[in-house]
Amino acid sequence: MRDEVTAEQGRAVLDAFGFDVVATVEPLGSGLINDTFAVSADGSQWILQRVHTVFSPQIHHNIAAVTEHLSAKGVPTPLLRPSAGGALWVERDGRAWRVMTRLRGVTFDAVRTSAQARAAAAALGRFHRGLEDLEHAFVGLRAGVHDTPAHLQRLRAALEGHAEHRLYDQVAPLAERLLAKAAALPDLAGLPTRVAHGDPKLNNVMFAGPQGPLAETAVGLIDLDTVGPMPLHLELGDAWRSWCNPKGEDETQAIFDLDVFEASVRGYASDGPTLRSGEREALVFGVEIITLELAARFLADALAESYFGWNPQRFASAGEHNLARARGQFSLHEASLATRTQRARLLR
Repeated sequence: MRDEVTAEQGRAVLDAFGFDVVATVEPLGSGLINDTFAVSADGSQWILQRVHTVFSPQIHHNIAAVTEHLSAKGVPTPLLRPSAGGALWVERDGRAWRVMTRLRGVTFDAVRTSAQARAAAAALGRFHRGLEDLEHAFVGLRAGVHDTPAHLQRLRAALEGHAEHRLYDQVAPLAERLLAKAAALPDLAGLPTRVAHGDPKLNNVMFAGPQGPLAETAVGLIDLDTVGPMPLHLELGDAWRSWCNPKGEDETQAIFDLDVFEASVRGYASDGPTLRSGEREALVFGVEIITLELAARFLADALAESYFGWNPQRFASAGEHNLARARGQFSLHEASLATRTQRARLLR
C-alpha cells in the first residue's frame, strides 16, 4: 500500500531548495504514483513532488536534459529547480523529492471536444519534434515498461500467487479472456524509437483554461518521469487510449470515439515530426496493444494491491479500484478492435 505524506512534511523539505519565504504548501491533483503539492514561495508558483520509489532518482538527469532542450526551442515545459547545493533532487527518508516550475493551466480527465483532442495531439507533436535532435544518454529508465509479454507473465504470476484473494473469482475469468486476446497481438519489434513522453494521457496535458477556447488551447506536457526512447505507436497508442475514451479510466464500460481519434491524428500531423519507415503502419495497432497491456497491469494489481494508488471515496480498496480500471481498459481494447478498419483509413 502507498504511504501518505502531508503538506507539513513537504514544507520541511523546501528548506533544502533554498526558498526564503514559503507561503503555502497544498496537496495537488490525484496522481496514481507521486505525491504532489502546489507551492507558493518567493513570490512564484512551484510544484513539489515526492517521487515514487518505482522511479530511480537518476531519471532527473533525463528530465533536465529534455526540459532544457525544449525550453531552448521555445516549447513550454516545467523546469527543475536545483537544491541549494545544486542537486536536481534531495532525499529524505529514502525518498527523492524535487521542485519544478509550475506550468500554469488546468488539466482534464476526459476529452470534452474534438478540438481539445486536436490541441493535445499538436502539443505532443511539438514535444516530439522539439526533441528529434536531442543527444542524451538516458539513465535510470525502468526496464520493460511496455514489454507486453512481461506484463502478461506478471498477470499469470499474480493469479498463481493470490488464489486466496477475495477478488480472485472476479479477476480470473477476465484474465483468461485477456490472455486469449493477447495471442492475436502483432509483433512490432524492431521499429525505430523517439524521445517520448512515456505517459501522454490527457491529464498530463496542460490547457490554458477550464472552458471555452482556453480549454482547447494546449500549453504543454507535465509529469515527465517517463521520458525516454520509445516506439511511436506505443506513445500515441497510450495517448489514444486516454483521449478517445470519454468514459474515463475508472468506468468499466468504455467507448472509442472516432471523431476524437481523427482530430488527434490531424493535430499530430500539423505540428509533429515526419513519420519514419514503418511508424504509420504500426500506429494502427498501438491503442490495441496499450489497452490490453494496461488491463493486464491493473488486473495483476487488483490482486497484489501494491502499485497503483486508489480512490477511497469511490472504492472499498485498491483491489476494487484496480479491477474496475482493468474492466474499463479491456472494454476499450474491444472497442478499439471494432474500429481498426476506420482507424487505418484515417491514418492513411
